[in-house]
Amino acid sequence: MAWEDRTPFEAIELQFGLKENEVRALMRKHMQPSSFKMWRKRVKGRKTKHAKLRPFSKGRFKSANQKP
Repeated sequence: MAWEDRTPFEAIELQFGLKENEVRALMRKHMQPSSFKMWRKRVKGRKTKHAKLRPFSKGRFKSANQKP
């Protein structure tokens, strides 16, 4: 869930009880250093990873290929 860009840290905390700092520590521990750096660069400051910065009032992404 942490690797996926649109899953907010709040959803991870709700489901697994891990705060953002704990998720980062887990990712650091289990990923190769270069992969962790790439993930942190991508996630740092990303609005979709924080529910407060991206309220669901904007709607969720839905592929045009999905059935209604």
